[in-house]
Amino acid sequence: MTAKVVASALAMISMAGHAASQRTELPATTTPGALVIGRTEPDATVTFEGRRLRVAPDGSFLFGLGRDVTGLAAVGIHYADQADETLTLSITPREFAIERVNGLAESTVNPNAKIAARIANDQALVTRARERDDARQDYRFGFIWPNTGRISGVYGSQRILNGTPKNPHYGIDVAVGTGTPIHAPAGGIVSFVAKDLYLTGGTVIIDHGHGLSSVFVHMSRIDVKPDQRIEQGSIIGAVGATGRATGPHLHWGMNWFDTRLDPQLVVGPMP
Repeated sequence: MTAKVVASALAMISMAGHAASQRTELPATTTPGALVIGRTEPDATVTFEGRRLRVAPDGSFLFGLGRDVTGLAAVGIHYADQADETLTLSITPREFAIERVNGLAESTVNPNAKIAARIANDQALVTRARERDDARQDYRFGFIWPNTGRISGVYGSQRILNGTPKNPHYGIDVAVGTGTPIHAPAGGIVSFVAKDLYLTGGTVIIDHGHGLSSVFVHMSRIDVKPDQRIEQGSIIGAVGATGRATGPHLHWGMNWFDTRLDPQLVVGPMP
């Protein structure tokens, strides 16, 4: 790896000091929406929120924190010599924008039963793709922006429509035109492709290993196929406004299994 790539990967480990341990390395603090990367002894067992984490041959592991986590995050370590350790990370709160919109037609706020069933079926397919847990460590080589432009939507913001709270915005939006190429932010395997999901239209998921994945939606063109190997910077398709979108834009979301993360915390400021 180049010095720049190594620095990018290690920066996600050394966020702000370290949790107290002589055998496992973790940041002492983190924040909602964060990807957390740690390192321990390769033969150790690591658990977080009841899930056993995959530990790589070099001892590295990862997990993610959702939008609404508070307090402390506890990570359990069981070493090969039968010693046990629990490390806690302090979670620094974040504030998310909330917008209230009233007077909308009810059909646009709450879909009918037929549409709701289609949305649920679409989501089940996406959820299944996010269950993938490969030993690959593509995430260790850092992330780049899929394209550049004005940021028009941020992670965690939420709309309340006619008094009904809707799902928060889980991703980052970049205002660019239809047909703008989308570049893979990191290497991985294409784990899901769909051209016409009801809400998200053209949708692609790239799995980066250890349960970490990126999703791109509203795409006007898809240039990849399921199970295809993708390298960082490869063009996977083009920006569009398919599905339920008010206009063309890049939407990049990130998940650790079913936990939705903030891509901007991984990739850093827009160039």
